Amino acid sequence: MLSKKIESALNGQVAIEASSSQAYLAMASWAENQGLQGTAAFLYRHSDEERLHMLKLIKFINERGGCAVVPALKQPSTKYKGITDVFQALLDHETIVTNEINGVVDTCLKEKDYTTHNFMQWYVGEQIEEEALARTLIDKLNLIGNDKGGLYLFDRDLEGMQGAEGGNAKGGKKQ
Repeated sequence: MLSKKIESALNGQVAIEASSSQAYLAMASWAENQGLQGTAAFLYRHSDEERLHMLKLIKFINERGGCAVVPALKQPSTKYKGITDVFQALLDHETIVTNEINGVVDTCLKEKDYTTHNFMQWYVGEQIEEEALARTLIDKLNLIGNDKGGLYLFDRDLEGMQGAEGGNAKGGKKQ
C-alpha cells in the first residue's frame, strides 16, 4: 500500500510525464510545419514514449493500492527560433524532469518505501539516456551551424533514429 506522501509524489510525476508528452507533441508539430519531417517523426515518437512513461506510473500507483490522477495540462509553447532552440528546450525540460524524479526517489527513501524506490530506478536510468541524447543532438546541430546541407542530413538521420528507449544516444537502433 502506498503512503499518501508517495502517492502524491507519484501523481506529480504522472503530471510531469504527461506534460512532457504534450511539449514534445507541440515541438513535433512545429518541426513538421518547418518542413523538418525527420525531426517531426523523431519528436512524435518521443512524445509517445513520454506518454508510455506516464501510463507505467498510473498502472503502478493503481496496482499498489493508490489512486492515479490524470492531470489537466497547460498548453505547451509553440514558438521556436529554430531547430537548435527546439532541442535546447528539450534538454532543459529533461533536466527539470531528472530533478523531479530525484525528488520522488528521495521521498521514497525518507518514507522507507523500497518497492517504489526500486520501481523508480528505471526512470533514473531513462533520464541519463534522455539527457545524453539531447546533448548529442545539440552538439551535432552546433557542428552543422548554418549549413543547410548539414541540416538536411541531420533531419534525414533523425527520421530513423529511435528515442532513448529504442536505441542509444549515438542514434543507433536497438538490436
